[in-house]
Amino acid sequence: MIKTKGLCFEYLQYNEETAEHDKTQALQNIDISIEKGEFVAILGANGSGKSTLAKHMNALLHPTEGTIWVDGCDTKDESLLWDVRQSVGMVFQNPDNQIIATIVEEDIAFGPENLGVEPGEIRRRVDDALEAVSMTEYAGSPPHFLSGGQKQRISIAGVLAMKPDCIVLDEPTAMLDPKGRREVIDTVARLNKEENITVILITHFMDEAIKANRVIVMDGGKVAMDDTPRRVFAQAERVRELWLDVPQMTEIAQGLRELGVPMKDDILTIDEMVGEICRLK
Repeated sequence: MIKTKGLCFEYLQYNEETAEHDKTQALQNIDISIEKGEFVAILGANGSGKSTLAKHMNALLHPTEGTIWVDGCDTKDESLLWDVRQSVGMVFQNPDNQIIATIVEEDIAFGPENLGVEPGEIRRRVDDALEAVSMTEYAGSPPHFLSGGQKQRISIAGVLAMKPDCIVLDEPTAMLDPKGRREVIDTVARLNKEENITVILITHFMDEAIKANRVIVMDGGKVAMDDTPRRVFAQAERVRELWLDVPQMTEIAQGLRELGVPMKDDILTIDEMVGEICRLK
């Protein structure tokens, strides 16, 4: 679905003292490959390059050096931008920045309308997208009456209505309460499993990352770790060196091991913790 080779990107910043542009290296020689149907979480401290990488996946940014292919399309080829942006949909941090209509179903229809989809097919897509995010009953509601989690699910529905093969979510739960976060993450996990949509989730929440099949950790514009959540978070000290937390259950298990309790080092979830305690008893 997405492949990068030697991907580099520099931001230019104007320096008032020297009246010149300074270069900030945001991505350095990124080589990754994400297959269709994968659920990948991208983690990293602020300034690690994860959001910059996400914007390359939808051709919002173009490489300074190297190449990124989206479903076989080189994003530097301007004649292919339409195909790239139909293949990859973006969901950002603040749903209020993506919702533009005064009625939910009209907002979801906006994308397909701009793609020139015929009215009957738009109606079907809107209905299917609302059902996919469990928001059918709110089709005629004004978005400003919805909770943060519901608004974000509407944002996801708006992307789904354009029939992308991949959804990139850039910290979609950062502004939500715990209930809203669960709603959004459960929705994207279900879409990945049931619809085989490739999901790339950028998040600061480790308990969201463990739902992915794969975790990529960024540091200083480079890929520092790339493995399954279980193998990544089993290296708790390495994760902390990268200025990240580990899942709560992983941290508790580590604390118990330090007290002499023979806990496994790769516990991620509450259910796994309960199972391990029962095993020890």
